[in-house]
Amino acid sequence: MPTVAVLNTAGQQVGEIELNEKIFAAPVRPDLMHMVVLQYLAARRRGTHKTKTRAEVSGGGRKPWRQKGTGRARQGSIRAPQWRGGGVVHGPVPRSYAFKVPKKVRRAALYSALSSKVQEGKIVVVEGLEFERPKTKEMATVLRNLNVEKALIVDGEKKQPVYLSARNIPNVKYMEAAGLNVYELLRHDHLVLTKDAVQKVEEVFA
Repeated sequence: MPTVAVLNTAGQQVGEIELNEKIFAAPVRPDLMHMVVLQYLAARRRGTHKTKTRAEVSGGGRKPWRQKGTGRARQGSIRAPQWRGGGVVHGPVPRSYAFKVPKKVRRAALYSALSSKVQEGKIVVVEGLEFERPKTKEMATVLRNLNVEKALIVDGEKKQPVYLSARNIPNVKYMEAAGLNVYELLRHDHLVLTKDAVQKVEEVFA
């Protein structure tokens, strides 16, 4: 089992913790991580794009000129696609871009992302994060003590003072363990886990 040092908020080692081998020492599969990130981003697309067809644009109820004898090309409506202001042919319509990925693939991709952080030495376990009141300066000091930048901070459960302390720091995101996902793991350089978060991750995702 991989073993990681446990630090306090001052950056001093206060112990060690053994991580679940199934989750934190799994084979790293870039292909699965890529697939799951694509699914995550596709599901976030709003898909509200829309253009009007010739049946939906206003006007054009009358034939612009007679069929024969004018010397011009025959036309049935000024709202046909070739006219300025006419309808759009095969334009975008509202749709969902979401697609399904098997649960086992999603789980394997998460294991891969977590294991890659362990292999790269980009995972930090802290004893706990507790703030009496929101204070961005205190959170910035903690991150400086832990020597991390562009960090994903994961806690066992969301604590409002900690969340409010972290949300204004650039390239830092705070979330609870149950919402952990591959996209956020790969988007941030370092993963900061509280001891409670480690336990929660192993309970939820093992």
